[in-house]
Amino acid sequence: MIEAAIVGAGPYGLSIAAHLRRQGLPFRIFGPPMDSWLTHMPKGMMLKSDGFASNISDPDGRMTLKEFCEERRIPYADTAKPIRLDTFTAYGLAFRERIVPELENKMVTKVERIGNAYQLTLSDGEQVKARRVILAVGITYFAYIPESIAHLSEEFVTHTYQHPQVDEFRGRHVVVIGGGASAIEMAGLMRSVGVDAHLMVRDQELKFHNEPSSKPRSLWKRIRHPKSGLGPGLRSRFFANHPDLFRLLPEKLRVEAVRRHLGPSGHWVSKNAVLGKVPLMLGCSPEGAEVRNGKVILQVRSADGLRSEVQTDHVVAGTGYKVNLDRLKFLSPELRTKIKVSAGSPILSSKFESSVQGLYFVGLAAANTFGPLMRFAYGADFAARHLTRAITRAAAMEPAMTPAGINVRIEEAPRS
Repeated sequence: MIEAAIVGAGPYGLSIAAHLRRQGLPFRIFGPPMDSWLTHMPKGMMLKSDGFASNISDPDGRMTLKEFCEERRIPYADTAKPIRLDTFTAYGLAFRERIVPELENKMVTKVERIGNAYQLTLSDGEQVKARRVILAVGITYFAYIPESIAHLSEEFVTHTYQHPQVDEFRGRHVVVIGGGASAIEMAGLMRSVGVDAHLMVRDQELKFHNEPSSKPRSLWKRIRHPKSGLGPGLRSRFFANHPDLFRLLPEKLRVEAVRRHLGPSGHWVSKNAVLGKVPLMLGCSPEGAEVRNGKVILQVRSADGLRSEVQTDHVVAGTGYKVNLDRLKFLSPELRTKIKVSAGSPILSSKFESSVQGLYFVGLAAANTFGPLMRFAYGADFAARHLTRAITRAAAMEPAMTPAGINVRIEEAPRS
């Protein structure tokens, strides 16, 4: 039996594996490396995070994005210079090779609790027993499509995460729904390759990040809008630096903060690719949809209450992600029913542990507990250090299996 099994090999899974490895704890990690970034993000997109906030957590601090870019002679700056998706994914793969060579490119098809431990079934049929399971599954399980269009088949409606390439839509009329980075960038990319893309946004204006300035910031701006791993501002600074304190806020405030803070907006680089080039339907939301003669007919309501119909060949929903544990089909039904949830997300302890002992969640699934930080790669460092510390202490107080199969208890030495 191993101490921990990590399901997922994105920034969070790789970071946790690196820290467990540093502590000498027996673990295994499963999943395609950087899968969400490699196969579910539009090619050519830019990260919303600054360079200094896009590190995968190496406990020794050697494998940073900056060092990787310097080694590969890739232009880099801690701030003010956009990080390309292909740069970040290459960094993640290099991190895997050097820091987490144990990664097994296998899918976990089932997780069930048996007694005081877990049994994982892998895609090749192997069964693994672990004391703990850490779910670092990222976002793709939680892709959200509004109910008003979700009933249509994939022939007519899909999510942005399903389209790392957009060439398949060349020459067709497509409506992209959403005002966030993925929707805005996808609409721009579609237009650039000959897709008749239109962008439908609920708000009455598109929002973009401000382009960084090379001018020194005044003392007042540095006080009023301090920099942080989530961008400038006092709230962002609090959310980025104090997820442990965020957890102590009333649940209603936490859920609302996660929903509203750093809401839908596009990268400043994508502004020129969209404005004046992509036809916009601002202040509009789909209320229903049907297929007529091979075309999608969207019933649309505008901000002033007027209703109209829009005909298109295909709809792409860039409408974000919502945690829904029922999407994690690899968790046994018995296990899923025992996980206490709030607003769709698991209720977690200060150690990232769910209501089921030994089952942990990190990343987006932990956002309603630890805040907006968990929606970004920047949160992987806090999660990895915090969770590894908790597991190390717990493991030191639990029976360990010797090679002879005898249960022994290892007492942790007092710490100064």
